[in-house]
Amino acid sequence: MSRETLKTLFYPFVTEAVALPGEGERYLFLGAEAGFVKPEGFAAELTIVQGFRPEFRRLEAARQSPVPVIEGDEFDGALVLAGKHKGLNENRVAEALSRVRAGGVVILAGSKEDGIQPLRKQVERLGLEPQSMPKYHGIAVWFYVPSDVTAAVAALASKPVMVDGKFETYPGLFSHMHADPGSELLASRFPENFDGNAADFGAGWGYLSVMLAQKSPRTNRIDLFEANYDALEQAKKNLASNCPSLTTRFFWQDLGAEPTKEKYDLVIMNPPFHEGHATEPAIGEAMIKTAADAVRSGGELLMVANRGLAYEPLLASSFRQTGETCRNARYKVLWAKK
Repeated sequence: MSRETLKTLFYPFVTEAVALPGEGERYLFLGAEAGFVKPEGFAAELTIVQGFRPEFRRLEAARQSPVPVIEGDEFDGALVLAGKHKGLNENRVAEALSRVRAGGVVILAGSKEDGIQPLRKQVERLGLEPQSMPKYHGIAVWFYVPSDVTAAVAALASKPVMVDGKFETYPGLFSHMHADPGSELLASRFPENFDGNAADFGAGWGYLSVMLAQKSPRTNRIDLFEANYDALEQAKKNLASNCPSLTTRFFWQDLGAEPTKEKYDLVIMNPPFHEGHATEPAIGEAMIKTAADAVRSGGELLMVANRGLAYEPLLASSFRQTGETCRNARYKVLWAKK
């Protein structure tokens, strides 16, 4: 999915406001998306970083060689494509400052909706002396890395957050300040006597898996599937600290395009959606179809959804039995059996 701000990001090189990197130079590209075109004369080797599995796969399809996490340091420069999460944007700038050599350039780009102006002001407050220019409905901001980045990195880097005294999260992850209310409603309806193999679709930082394991201590195994690499890494920590004896496996996977390889006695999920966005239910629908293939005969799907989303017809066509467990003012818990 190409964005106009991909062109904005490279525009300082096009105008020669920033010198084009030559052969042998190394650049980081944080938050990279498919569809970017390097300007003529840009000869640096790019380390392309993208931890969201669907976008990672699009980059692979575009014949790039992305990695899910940052590798290496002493880069000559960094490109940062801003997104809608303030904490994630700031943490990427902190990573760029930590990994680019003194004197190297860091270029940020985003639209107004991506929070690029507050990000620019934050960089300015930290004394990094940014320059900027608008283009292609976005703004490019750039600065040069000082010899001492300690204070700036400390101010920008994500700080861990503890949820309910037992889950560690951090800014940029979904619902990082508290358990999602929909997930809480779903967890309140988990069985107490489950003893089979379960899958957590869209596991996030591990809340639902931990709640299932604690409510049904005889659970044999839980496989966690998550498209956000960083969230999955956090889920590993939270499962290890809260359920050290539970057998778990972790899969960085786009469930809309990469089906599971096993069958499960129970699938639990809180599929992503955004209230008022017509295209968003398609993610939940794709996950329901994947769950229908992943639940073994006699097995069950338990899911929570915004009460305004009509998943029931798809559930009815994909499973032998379906129904609603409960609902409140915002959410409903649905079940389906094969």
